[in-house]
Amino acid sequence: MPVKVYERILQLFEAEGINTIFGIPDPNFVHMFHLAEERGWNVVAPHHEESAGFMAEAVSRMTGKAAVCIGTLGPGVANLAGAMMCAKVENSPVIFLGGQRARITEQRVRRGRIQFVKQAELFAPSVKYHASIEYADQTDEIIREGLRRALTGTPGPVYIEWPKHIIQEELDVPEPLPPSRYRLVGQTAGQDRIEEAARLIRAARQPVLLVGHGVHTTRAGDSVRALAELMACPVIQTSGGTSYIEGLEDRTFAYGFSPSSIDAVVRSDLCLAVGTELGEPVHYGVGRHWVANEANRKWILVEQNPEAIGVNRPIDVPLVGDLRAIVPQLVEALKDTPRTPSPELAGWIEQDAARLAELSETAPSGRSPVHPARLVVEATEVFPSDGIMVRDGGATTIFGWTYSQAKPHDVIWNQNFGHLGTGLPYAIGASVAEGGKRPVMLVTGDSSFLFHIGELETAARLNLPLVCVVAVDYAWGLEVGVYKGLFGPGSLETGTHWSTDTRLDKVAEGFGCYGEFVDHDQDIAPAIKRAYASGKPGVIHVAVDPKANSEEMPSYDEFRTWYAEGTQ
Repeated sequence: MPVKVYERILQLFEAEGINTIFGIPDPNFVHMFHLAEERGWNVVAPHHEESAGFMAEAVSRMTGKAAVCIGTLGPGVANLAGAMMCAKVENSPVIFLGGQRARITEQRVRRGRIQFVKQAELFAPSVKYHASIEYADQTDEIIREGLRRALTGTPGPVYIEWPKHIIQEELDVPEPLPPSRYRLVGQTAGQDRIEEAARLIRAARQPVLLVGHGVHTTRAGDSVRALAELMACPVIQTSGGTSYIEGLEDRTFAYGFSPSSIDAVVRSDLCLAVGTELGEPVHYGVGRHWVANEANRKWILVEQNPEAIGVNRPIDVPLVGDLRAIVPQLVEALKDTPRTPSPELAGWIEQDAARLAELSETAPSGRSPVHPARLVVEATEVFPSDGIMVRDGGATTIFGWTYSQAKPHDVIWNQNFGHLGTGLPYAIGASVAEGGKRPVMLVTGDSSFLFHIGELETAARLNLPLVCVVAVDYAWGLEVGVYKGLFGPGSLETGTHWSTDTRLDKVAEGFGCYGEFVDHDQDIAPAIKRAYASGKPGVIHVAVDPKANSEEMPSYDEFRTWYAEGTQ
């Protein structure tokens, strides 16, 4: 039977396993929203289209699939711009759909047209593919091309728009094709390259497995765990790959921030890099900690985009394809010849555990306002074992890298683009992806939290198991630190402070959430437990020491080497 274009759009996404949509219902897409809900989709309407984009990106990260977000024509689509740029830099395959006025509007030689701009060409630099539908029967080919581009090579966003008159037209079309019928799925590496990589792994004395963002966004943890166990080596996290793979928590070390990671990298004679672009946060694999022993170190890179091979550093064995297919190939090649752990591995594990314990003991306590290091320790020590951790904020995230006591299997934050304000939408999107079944903790700074604080209503409406622990210094703490570093402690910090009368716990209560104010460190953990027990989304307003927040950021010198010293 004939179907409307908006129904066909849903059918095509359903063939990809997509069942969640974010956006604010509008005249272009309102019929699609209504039908999606009838078909059992998760239909989430937030309070800002940029939030919708961030929520969709979180769903993509949690499912390993493309995700969908909608913006109404004109201003609604304009609000998607920030989320598009984040998805581009974070390598997230988000399909952004836009409404548009009827095509005749664009063709008229007139001025003063309401809510009209040529949208697709404005977004072209921020997406991998953009298209504006001219005819209804283009729907299949353009949706498929969008998914093909979003998911092929380095993943990323696409933008597709439908003029209002087209989305209501009827199509006489067959059942949608499965993904494998119209795009490359599960690309493996050549067996000769797999055997060469296996030979190097067997011959290595001190291999390391460098795990990046892509391992977690493809949901490839099980196969990577099997590979790490066969390699019997430490797992080095990039700053984007901060989720912990189940079963590898003790031997996973944060690159540059853990002394164990530095020693393992310096001593390594083989690096197998999976799911990483080898970018600035790992010094391109050539600088800083990689300099020592460079002449003796071999490199294997699993990379979906062949154009990325050898760009940032020479690669001895490139394995081009989907890591979800290639890592099992490596496991198969190594299964009969597992390595014996080097004697140093146990020492690195012991050293890292001792470091975390020491940080927990030595983080300044007994202060009011609370020291931000102590906030991180107290919050993460009661982090639910099955929880999802979301990070946001400048100084707060930097304290979190060093002092976090939790090792979650899912950590979400905007690492590459550094877009503040993503935390609350990410937390909501991640919880929606998991059906609200797993507890979520957002640890954020106050200024970042305020970007999209209206989405607390969305969290309350959806009754999500989310607790937001907010470090409140009433300032842009990281920027205050920059002022002090540049102009001295007594400098005029223009534009970095805001009202000390704001109570975020009371704001939360106004949105129907649980709220609690804390200004002593011993009260943080009990407050978090009460928030989860309340059955509502919660906000814990933690007053933190602004001087410590701006002046005592740990490992800040290491952080600066990413982009300010020697990597440009």
